[in-house]
Amino acid sequence: MKKTLVLKVDSDRPDISKIRIAASSLRKGGLVAFPTETVYGLGADALNSEAVLALFEAKKRPLDNPPIVHVGDMKDVYFLAAQVPAKAKVLMERFWPGPLTLVLKRSKIVPEATVAGLDTVALRMPEHKVALALFKECRCPVAAPSANLSGKPSPTTAQHVIDDLDGRIDIILDGGSSRVGVESTVLDLVADPPEVLRPGGTPLEALRQVLGSVKLHPFVAADMELSLKDARSPGMKHKHYAPKASVIVVEGSIPNIVKKIEELAKLHEAEDERVGVLATDETVKTYRVGVVKSVGSRFNLPAVAQNLFGLLREFDIQKVDVIIAEGVSTEGLGLAVMNRLRKASGYNIVRVP
Repeated sequence: MKKTLVLKVDSDRPDISKIRIAASSLRKGGLVAFPTETVYGLGADALNSEAVLALFEAKKRPLDNPPIVHVGDMKDVYFLAAQVPAKAKVLMERFWPGPLTLVLKRSKIVPEATVAGLDTVALRMPEHKVALALFKECRCPVAAPSANLSGKPSPTTAQHVIDDLDGRIDIILDGGSSRVGVESTVLDLVADPPEVLRPGGTPLEALRQVLGSVKLHPFVAADMELSLKDARSPGMKHKHYAPKASVIVVEGSIPNIVKKIEELAKLHEAEDERVGVLATDETVKTYRVGVVKSVGSRFNLPAVAQNLFGLLREFDIQKVDVIIAEGVSTEGLGLAVMNRLRKASGYNIVRVP
């Protein structure tokens, strides 16, 4: 087992000496976890096939699940992508740096391992000074899925990364908590009209304001497992975002959600199971069963998104057997929240009026 070096850095004014240590590791084929505004990423030199394969091994990530390639300059897109359509230029100017990933036809410079054998590449420029400083110093595009063991809730703090990957990677840059808390939105620009493959930190509504017609891949709002031959985006295949506990999502009107969760919690407690209830600020005091935690207000979906993965991990620490979660609105960031909860539950969804 390797020794993982943890370097604490100021998210606004990162110490360049520490950034250079991490950048040097990346250039030599090492694996470096770093903060972004969405979640922590686990980076490898995107043009180094051996490093990318080591990244997959460290995460225990299936080889057919392509990572996102991160860049520090918009100009990098033009040698990583075979074609950069006008829509891509508009979106980069409007949303980058930020939580939006664009899927484009890949250039031949991008190794097969980095794109899981696909003819496309997913590209993004994060809005985080530590990440951007790292990319500038390493002078290479960085392939970076979330810095967690595959299938677990994504990490929004360095401690989450340590819990999953200590001894499996080279360096962790600790830049504090992630601001957004869910991954980037992935938009396929090869499709016509453009298609959201994964909802995330850039809301669908914002994309439609710029592009007009944007469709959702059927997977995005799915309430059951869909069969996919190829995954053009992370999060489309395999189990994702799931804690050790089983998850049940209850969707419907708020009074009926509360009533159904109370009922389900009592049934599970009767089976000697420890129950966690993922509530909201508006309902948290009404529950009389289980370990109850609020993910935030239903009327502040950015806060809900920011808190989601951390709370799922907290329930694991408290060794609950089942988490029963309230559904929230699918408007704005709520679409990403519900996508993550449904995936985490394995589509174990209970609907009430």
